[in-house]
Amino acid sequence: MLNATWLETFTTLAETGHFTRAAQRLNMTQPGVSQHLRKLEAQLGQSLIAQDGKSFSLTPAGEAVRALGQARRDEERRLREAIATDSPDAGEVRIACSGSFATLLYPRILALLETAPDLTAHLEAAPQAAIKRGLLEGAFDLGILDHDPGHPRLEAEHLGEEELCLVLPVRDAGAEVTFEALEARGFVAHPDGFAHADELLPLNFPEAYQGADRLRVRTYVNQIGQILDPVARGIGYTLLPRSGVEAYAQRDLLAVIPLQRPRRHGLWLTSRKGRPLSARLMRMQRLAQEAAAALG
Repeated sequence: MLNATWLETFTTLAETGHFTRAAQRLNMTQPGVSQHLRKLEAQLGQSLIAQDGKSFSLTPAGEAVRALGQARRDEERRLREAIATDSPDAGEVRIACSGSFATLLYPRILALLETAPDLTAHLEAAPQAAIKRGLLEGAFDLGILDHDPGHPRLEAEHLGEEELCLVLPVRDAGAEVTFEALEARGFVAHPDGFAHADELLPLNFPEAYQGADRLRVRTYVNQIGQILDPVARGIGYTLLPRSGVEAYAQRDLLAVIPLQRPRRHGLWLTSRKGRPLSARLMRMQRLAQEAAAALG
């Protein structure tokens, strides 16, 4: 890489067009300016100026190096401005959470973006292990996990909990639910559905439930926004965290069935330890807190 000090000296020399004025601006001696020029030319293997008596002109290589020096100055100025101005309405935010919670959080993010045109938000729905890995590798600024990761390089704030819901069409609200009745209807499966089934169903149907691999699957869909469509149409039942249910556009077509032994997932807002949150990340933190509070 080019020596930054020599590059700045040359850029100032090119701007002033005079060794003495360049030395005065840089608080250097004129021989010092000449020395930096020679060292930079030696590093590049090119002459940067063509002298004519006491004046000089830039060679083509000198013109290119001056342009680079000015670009470096602009980059540094923008960096200093970004550091000095910690605006909640500007910059980039990268956040990851479950697909269900994303359906509840994303509308809040969109409402924020409408009022903050200089803010960029990346929301990724990802499995728990991928969220944790992304936080450690710096791919995500914030992550929402269903547990306190207990990792020495991560810190977590408990936002609350959300229920893992057994969801049926609204016409079945209030009806007694047996495992046999669920099997007759059929399971609307999705990427997390089988793990949810192994969590919730053996707690409530211990005699009848024989494992997720034995469920009668009526349909499978891997798009979070479409998982509840078959249920709303009366085609089957499914299992989803409360956030996915509450964010569904046709919520009035669904019934969350009360169970004797409910199962709840934690909501933990997680970030890298020792890295103070910027104003924009603190604003995103508040949106996550509001979304979690909406779950009761």
